[in-house]
Amino acid sequence: MPAILAAQSVSKIYQMGTNNVMALNDVSMSVMEGEFVAIQGTSGSGKSTLLNMLGGLDHPTQGEVFFASQPLSPFTKREMARYRRFSVGMIFQNFNLIPTMSAEENVGLALAFAGLRGQQRRERAANLLDRVGLRDRLEHRPSELSGGEQQRVAIARALANSPKVLLADEPTGNLDSIRAHELLGLLREMVRHDGLTILMVTHDHELANQFANRIILMKDGRVV
Repeated sequence: MPAILAAQSVSKIYQMGTNNVMALNDVSMSVMEGEFVAIQGTSGSGKSTLLNMLGGLDHPTQGEVFFASQPLSPFTKREMARYRRFSVGMIFQNFNLIPTMSAEENVGLALAFAGLRGQQRRERAANLLDRVGLRDRLEHRPSELSGGEQQRVAIARALANSPKVLLADEPTGNLDSIRAHELLGLLREMVRHDGLTILMVTHDHELANQFANRIILMKDGRVV
């Protein structure tokens, strides 16, 4: 069975003034459909850089990223935008919600970009928020929600267009341990029920051990 997402000999070099910084050094890894995989390592080990490559937010200096066995490098800008909209969803430590919008509007924005309109969009947004346990928070703005609730809105938004893969960059970094366990329990349930594939960067070894099927360790830009 081919991997849903894979990196093959991926390197990334950033130009910092006159210096070259090797953020990723010949990284190869793969994730199978329906897996919950954690990436761990110290700060600067290349975890987030790898996630950005897999999510199409950045391009490798060398090597190739594959989604469902298709290489991403030949994608046009339009094809890459479509990939980020429909194939992979992303959530981050800082939630990245629009503060002037309600929970329903934040989720609805992702649906609007995909072309969904009017009542259909509102119903889909409400159903997604219900799925993450926020049916009674539709009209609340981010400032009226707890950190855990804001991250649930971010998950609903990331899943709005039914991606195959959810990429999560330190999703519990701003949550206390109780909320972190609740959130990862919710994601684990989505893996089990919906066949969602999750790749999560985390510093928390206990959470990775408890919720992930497998842990990828990184150090100095390499998988170890």
